[in-house]
Amino acid sequence: MSFRALAVLGFATLLTACSSETPKPVPPQAPAKPVARHVHVPTPLPAYQRELSGSFTNIPRGAEVEVALLVIDERGRPQRLLASDTYDGTGQALPFQLRFNPEVFPAGGRVELRARASQSGQLILHLKPVSVPHAETQAFGPLQLEKAP
Repeated sequence: MSFRALAVLGFATLLTACSSETPKPVPPQAPAKPVARHVHVPTPLPAYQRELSGSFTNIPRGAEVEVALLVIDERGRPQRLLASDTYDGTGQALPFQLRFNPEVFPAGGRVELRARASQSGQLILHLKPVSVPHAETQAFGPLQLEKAP
């Protein structure tokens, strides 16, 4: 290899090394606090949606609450999910808002609001099914879940 080729190769290597940025050290951060999935902030309801709302009164801190609006068959089995949401328990009254499209609400069908709470993956509470006869906005007020069997 000639001296000239070696000089060009060395110069190119030097330019490459100088052009890259050295990684900056990242300062240590405090462990992240768990963030609630949903914070109850009233927002305007779009014209094409309806809403079921209320609050759960006895959810322990750290529990995960699943709320669902379901189409139920004549044997009491869920057939179709119309809407669902998940909330984190705070140890206080837990407000919920479940929005759904009224166009998918079955005419003459049986629709129920159901909820369950689990902690560490184990079912601890459940809501007795609440009938939702019409595809209209409804406020249920405070609801209490019962101990799971």
